[in-house]
Amino acid sequence: MDLPPNHPLADGRTSGSPLIRAYRGHRAGHAGDEAHTLAPIPVWFMRQAGRSLPEYRELRRGVTMLAACLDPELSSEITLQPVRRHGVDAGIFFSDIVVPLLLAGVDVDIVPGRGPVFAEPVRTADDVARLAPLDPAALAPVTDGVDRAVAELDGTPLIGFAGAPFTLASYLVEGGPSKDQLSARTLMHAEPETWQALMDWAADVTGAFLRAQVLAGASAAQLFDSWAGSLSLADYQAHVAPATCRALSYVADLGVPIVHFGTGTGELLAAMRDVGADVVGVDHRIGLDEANRRLGGRTVVQGNIDPALLGAPWPVLAEHVRDVLVRGRAAPAHVLNLGHGVPPGTDPDVLTRIVALAHGAL
Repeated sequence: MDLPPNHPLADGRTSGSPLIRAYRGHRAGHAGDEAHTLAPIPVWFMRQAGRSLPEYRELRRGVTMLAACLDPELSSEITLQPVRRHGVDAGIFFSDIVVPLLLAGVDVDIVPGRGPVFAEPVRTADDVARLAPLDPAALAPVTDGVDRAVAELDGTPLIGFAGAPFTLASYLVEGGPSKDQLSARTLMHAEPETWQALMDWAADVTGAFLRAQVLAGASAAQLFDSWAGSLSLADYQAHVAPATCRALSYVADLGVPIVHFGTGTGELLAAMRDVGADVVGVDHRIGLDEANRRLGGRTVVQGNIDPALLGAPWPVLAEHVRDVLVRGRAAPAHVLNLGHGVPPGTDPDVLTRIVALAHGAL
């Protein structure tokens, strides 16, 4: 299927942007050999929409997370705030990975300080059978929010995003956040047919969520597998990769760059690419040069500033960012990002300085 003719990639608004060119494997020539003379590298930050911005906190006053996600005026404005303030090379749509679950009828709430909490965990074959398919009409608030954001972004690409099936299934089985996903991993092996049915349902719901964002104007798509780091490579390949591939198949025919990111997934990088990703996000635990080696030297990488260093003195952080940029030169192309999300207490001016450094202004 072709993208709509007025899509930013189809009409040329974002096709030549630094982010999209990098995601497609194009690396601009370097101005010199020294770290501080590297050519500009595109940059955006995971969890940049809100988190550390005072204007975000003001806008969210008295509004729950899920209510903000489903209000197109709010979701689009929050998406735009960090682009205006930091000058990043992309917006990422403000939403949450559990939004499609909510729209499919799952009783979930996001509890401040804890995360998604489910009224009824999904742990048996009957529980899975009761899960309803997602009605495409329910995605209207999402597509409206994307459309509004894209109209304001103009030539700056918007990244659509969704949660990977394993992370969503883990939340459903555990009933909320978990440090080790023990119940989910137990179900995976104890009742493989139930597990597969749950993963297929999650893949279809999150895949439809991602496709809706792309058709509404997102120029790239990122799949977050926040909890995949709890898995062995064998378990990932046997019990997770097929459903992730199924989720990404929802956008594979649209021709947008696909990014796949997880935390603690250094041993899974190649497998995470092979499910259908063009770009692999790398967390802060391994260098980008080592990630590139594990990926065979043929995959665009994204990352991987350590979020903990955002609170360090600027000279320390700047040295770290330059090191990340140098290590990223090993890959075919590199998009600078964090190794995870922006901590809420981060000074926004620090993020703006990182952007300036990546763009060669410092």
